[in-house]
Amino acid sequence: MKRKLRLILGDQLNLNHSWFNESNQNILYVLMELGQETSYVRHHIQKVVGFFLAMRNFADELQKQGYQVLYLGLDSKSNTQSLTDNLSLIIENNDIEHFEYQLPDEYRLDQQLKEFCSSLNISFSSHDTEHFITSRNFLADFFRNKKTYLMETFYREMRKQNDVLMDDGEPLTGKWNFDQENRNKFKDPLLLKSPKTFPKDASSIVAQLRKMGIETIGEINEKDFGWPVSRAESLAVLDHFCSELLPYFGEYQDAMYSDDVFLFHSRLSFSLNTKMISPLEVVQKVESYWESQQEKISIAQVEGFIRQIIGWREYMRGVYWAKMPEYGMMNFFGHDRKLPGFYWTGETKMNCMKHSIDQSLKVAYAHHIQRLMVTGNFALLAGIHPDEVDDWYLGIYIDAIQWVEMPNARGMSQFADGGIVGTKPYVSSANYIDKMSDYCKSCHYDNKEKVGAKACPFNSLYWHFYNRNEEKLSKNPRIGMVYRTWEKMKNKSEILEQAEEYLGNIEKL
Repeated sequence: MKRKLRLILGDQLNLNHSWFNESNQNILYVLMELGQETSYVRHHIQKVVGFFLAMRNFADELQKQGYQVLYLGLDSKSNTQSLTDNLSLIIENNDIEHFEYQLPDEYRLDQQLKEFCSSLNISFSSHDTEHFITSRNFLADFFRNKKTYLMETFYREMRKQNDVLMDDGEPLTGKWNFDQENRNKFKDPLLLKSPKTFPKDASSIVAQLRKMGIETIGEINEKDFGWPVSRAESLAVLDHFCSELLPYFGEYQDAMYSDDVFLFHSRLSFSLNTKMISPLEVVQKVESYWESQQEKISIAQVEGFIRQIIGWREYMRGVYWAKMPEYGMMNFFGHDRKLPGFYWTGETKMNCMKHSIDQSLKVAYAHHIQRLMVTGNFALLAGIHPDEVDDWYLGIYIDAIQWVEMPNARGMSQFADGGIVGTKPYVSSANYIDKMSDYCKSCHYDNKEKVGAKACPFNSLYWHFYNRNEEKLSKNPRIGMVYRTWEKMKNKSEILEQAEEYLGNIEKL
């Protein structure tokens, strides 16, 4: 029997994969901590630590089950820090006759492994990761010949195909979407629950990163690292979400609150994106729990969560594979500004930005509205180059892998794709931020003012954005009202001058 080498990447930690239905001493599994992966952008230290801990736990679990595992630590003497160079050496040193890998979810790794395999003088094969609900190409086929990919249409198809919140082919209660009920400001701290954490000592990995000269961003309590890094811990977080957080998730999923980082969000994105748990098992668990608690939990709470998993998550992956590599170069508005320094420090007088960035640096997490309507909103209004925005989002969040980060950041947040993901740019003035958060009440700037020394930068930048992009946006049917309002405003020149002043002194905001 041929001796096989099977590669497992750091985001392929799926213990339920069919690979593990067989125990064969001729199969060698390899996992690697790689310099190439810690340096293609500057990552949050908690992200690197989280991946390494999860990978090590996965390798240990395989070994306990009797599988042969080769684990290359970051400081292993035989580690070249290159994925393919390491593979070449392992194949040569272990008399490997056949190489297998699971399809990567990042385009760059997919290309790297294809190129590597084309040069091999042994047989090779690739396999599905058996994680996602849809195939790589499902969305491209589903929207064939369509200019835009409407997520709601895709989401409904996912519901039907997987019989989620359905009744004989129709949505439960007759309604597909409860988004209008999911936009409430949070005002009741007595409802808050502590997150489910798993404190562990990560100081040895932190020391290893420093020894190897790996540059990171952000902070870490290396004696008390609490993110889930195993399947068992991930399932415990899922249980906690159902019993403690689900009753209020939908109602407050868009809310931002200064005194709590996670509110009612599940903290499952890292577990999902490393494949320690699967989207379908999460959705089925949540739906099953709700069915047993319908008297206490409204369907709006559940539908809002399920839409994020089988709607947005699967949809974003489909967009990524339908449009790469061209997607990574799209810049619809031609934006070219550098990302302001305060994105790396949190040192800004804009309280919403300060809070969202500080939180991101401290815990490697911000929820979707903080990312979209605060940090992303400002970057779009200010005309920051999409490459700069991509790199920041990809580095700073523990759950950020390019397939999910890029269509969310470059597409939905920055509208750099010209409308493939979103039907209009997601921008707002201070009014929206004040409506959904408590940030404005303690800010240096006045959220009601458009001009003046204390005028909120979001207000004048909002109108400046629409003014400078009128040629590209004025015919968009979803934003015609914006231009009609702008046309009637009497102090347009003052607002534009205010915005120009802010953009000229952007580092001082």
